[in-house]
Amino acid sequence: MPVNDKDIFPELPSGVYAQRIREIIYSIRRLMQAGELYNKELNKIYNVSSAQLNCLLALYENGPLSPSQIAKQILVNSSTVTGIIDRLEQKGLVKRLRISKDRRVITIELTKNGKVLAENAPPPVQQKIIDGLNKLSEDQIDQTAAILLNLTDMLDVQDLEVT
Repeated sequence: MPVNDKDIFPELPSGVYAQRIREIIYSIRRLMQAGELYNKELNKIYNVSSAQLNCLLALYENGPLSPSQIAKQILVNSSTVTGIIDRLEQKGLVKRLRISKDRRVITIELTKNGKVLAENAPPPVQQKIIDGLNKLSEDQIDQTAAILLNLTDMLDVQDLEVT
């Protein structure tokens, strides 16, 4: 049974902007699918998620870091980093060090296997976006940022935790 626009976009307006709205929705879906595909391939080939890879790369580029420093580097909450570190430690890619006299203070360091993975894994998917954005003019960057902020406001996801 063929699928038509009314099945996919039940409340899509007709008229001048309908085609552009379809293109916007299609582009958003392509972005989401690209991120999902990247994650699947990363997990299949390297057995890590994109968040885990970002953590490994932050440690590779900066050396040992505290969990809160990692959170700032990869733009996630500290509570999210705890789970990421737990999984990376289980995989033997990072280790927790207690080098301070205060046993509550921990530092995360790459293991040899973690370093090898960081050196050989593909760049994070957002690096392609960064590379593309760096080619835009300042006005184009401002327009893109404003439009994306409008979209996140429409979806009420401004405060959604990024993982």
